[in-house]
Amino acid sequence: MNDTALPPALDSHTLLVAAVIVHDQTTDRVLLLQRAPHAKFAAGHWDLPVGKADKGELITTTATRELKEETRLIVEAADLTVAGIIHSSWGVEGPNGFLTVVFATHTWTGEATNAEPYKHSQIAWTPTDRIPTQFVSTTRTALVNYLTKGPMVSSDGF
Repeated sequence: MNDTALPPALDSHTLLVAAVIVHDQTTDRVLLLQRAPHAKFAAGHWDLPVGKADKGELITTTATRELKEETRLIVEAADLTVAGIIHSSWGVEGPNGFLTVVFATHTWTGEATNAEPYKHSQIAWTPTDRIPTQFVSTTRTALVNYLTKGPMVSSDGF
């Protein structure tokens, strides 16, 4: 047996991403972000709070960190449930593809704020029956499935 570590497989690296559906069940609204007009991906489109995992970061940590960075909402990892998985063959910052774990939560602390106005034009609590059509298609599919059918696994571009 060889104890020498293999070199990183950067050519086949798949970017790991977390997205969070913040669902206020009392008012039946979800928290959405609208990407800024100058965003490098899907400018002007609505999306869930979403972001890339740091090297070696637990995916639930990515979800709670990104949600706090983008909205100032605080969620405990134990309050996240898996709402979907998206496997895409290509992304702006993931030329070898990305895997997004979509979480949902009904519990948080804090008031939602657009904490990254240079990345997002606005945030909005949106009624679940009025999800915008100008929305990042993969996360919109995950959100709609979560609201109507439950957790899902989808692929894009394969």
